[in-house]
Amino acid sequence: MFEKLITDFFMLCVYILQVIGGTPGQYGFGYYLANIIIFVILQPALILLFFILWRKEKRKNKDR
Repeated sequence: MFEKLITDFFMLCVYILQVIGGTPGQYGFGYYLANIIIFVILQPALILLFFILWRKEKRKNKDR
């Protein structure tokens, strides 16, 4: 059961990467594009978003 869950999650991730960057085995522009989107745009944007939300909450709790 747990193995099937992990396999299904992995296949979902592979599908998402295929949609972003192309099919497996084609490590050209699509592969680079997928890495840029994930590691240069998405990850830093999420870090910045969570930092801003954390500072907002901290300021709100400080006013109490």
